[in-house]
Amino acid sequence: MGVSRRGASSRAPRTILEAESAGQIINGDCIAEMSRLPAGSVDLVFADPPYNLQLKGDLKRPDDSAVDAVDDAWDQFASFEHYDAFTRAWLLAARRAMKPSATLWVIGSYHNIFRVGTILQDLGFWILNDIVWRKTNPMPNFRGRRFTNAHETMIWAARDPNAKKYTFNYEALKAANEDVQARSDWVIPLCTGDERLKGDDGKKVHPTQKPEQLLARVLLSSSRPGDTVLDPFFGSGTTGAMAKKLGRNFIGIERDKTYAEAARQRIAAIEPLPEATLATFVTAREAPRVPFSALIERGLVSAGAQLTDSKRRHIALVRADGAISIGQQVGSIHRLGAAAQGLEACNGWTFWHVDEGAKGLTPIDALRAKIRAEL
Repeated sequence: MGVSRRGASSRAPRTILEAESAGQIINGDCIAEMSRLPAGSVDLVFADPPYNLQLKGDLKRPDDSAVDAVDDAWDQFASFEHYDAFTRAWLLAARRAMKPSATLWVIGSYHNIFRVGTILQDLGFWILNDIVWRKTNPMPNFRGRRFTNAHETMIWAARDPNAKKYTFNYEALKAANEDVQARSDWVIPLCTGDERLKGDDGKKVHPTQKPEQLLARVLLSSSRPGDTVLDPFFGSGTTGAMAKKLGRNFIGIERDKTYAEAARQRIAAIEPLPEATLATFVTAREAPRVPFSALIERGLVSAGAQLTDSKRRHIALVRADGAISIGQQVGSIHRLGAAAQGLEACNGWTFWHVDEGAKGLTPIDALRAKIRAEL
């Protein structure tokens, strides 16, 4: 059996199928096409390469009916050595296209992910996490001789060991997870129902279409609006569909014209989410610095006004120079907030409030947020 890779010959005609302004779909060999991209140009790579499933013969259910397994030519390799050479080649091409701060995701099963992980490390990538995608509706093990394969593994890696400015939206993920750190085991169902692309014959367009929820979580965790996402094994276009929906740009490379056209039609029908829902989650540490004096300069707090805590136990006078005073004590909102409570430290922004009459007490932090919104 000869080597078959998921990529057309580098001599094959190159076709670019535009998918509106969000990105482009390139019909061609993934290695050759990635070598044409500008070096250091993409912010994120998501790769769903051939798994090299090594299926032997037909797979049947207990009732002797055939299972629609992945037996396509693009998933067949002559040996592990050939698969490893292919993996090394596409990883090198992807690494070249990545910005120094970019990261790469690659998904696989027990058939290939360990080989991919070894090659990743050999090439200088730095593994950040392995993510277990646990399927709520896995395909059963029809022969009854092994455990049901109920998960796949994703490796998340930085371009090199010294990468420190890669994107990880930690605070947003934590906020979405009820203020608990996001975990490395993701429970997401297989792609089924209306989400599954089907041809006119009612059959699946692509045998390994990934669920949109999986790609959405990848993009939301490790990219930002406006970033460029590269998918060298584009398939049915789930990466592009979610990139467009979430305000990211994408470059999809796919050798099979049928898959590429199906992806183009799918993505063309996607409506991006409203811009306000995609705004980057900014932590207090990342937010622009706004001094208390800026509130006075903007007229949000007047010199001579009184500040109080939420229970009205303490009162401070706002000075024209941006400091506050309690009796003879003068200092910052933080220092006097701590002194009023007999503490060593205090976040004055959340401790002090202004009385807005019928509106009640308003934290001065809410007034600072108005200025930050303008910035």
